[in-house]
Amino acid sequence: MFSIVHVVAASENNVIGVKGDLPWHIPEDLQFFKDATIHKPIIMGRKTFESLPNKKGLPKRLNIVITKQENYKAENAHVFNSLEKALDFAKSQKDQYGEELCIIGGGEIFKQSLEFTQKVFLTRVHTEIQDGDAFYPELPDHFKKIESIKKTQEDGLSYSFETFENKKA
Repeated sequence: MFSIVHVVAASENNVIGVKGDLPWHIPEDLQFFKDATIHKPIIMGRKTFESLPNKKGLPKRLNIVITKQENYKAENAHVFNSLEKALDFAKSQKDQYGEELCIIGGGEIFKQSLEFTQKVFLTRVHTEIQDGDAFYPELPDHFKKIESIKKTQEDGLSYSFETFENKKA
């Protein structure tokens, strides 16, 4: 069975981005993201792709970009114009990449895929961001928190690694 997961970091008010960048720097979260997504298909929107270092796909992953822009080219990535086409392509690659697919942003892709997502790996950053322009959707009640590990950085920023399961999926 193919499993779809979200891998995301969001503030208390669900901000995931400000002007194409993360509004915080949490090295442990970046390592978690790498560990969760390595050797897997990752689906992202165009803006998320363009926020990556050097605007290239992430190494050791099957990078899949969704955009409405026709003839969009993305280095080290496969481009599709709908979530459905991107998912079909990712599923066709399961022999090489396994049964788990990671959705990594942005807000609209998270929103479109939430209903058929089995698990959410959420790094909840315990702060409010006022100038956010990309948001993670509110999780419906059928997503149940199954794990939460609270952490604090040396600079005092606290966050929690939270895992949710979709009890309907």
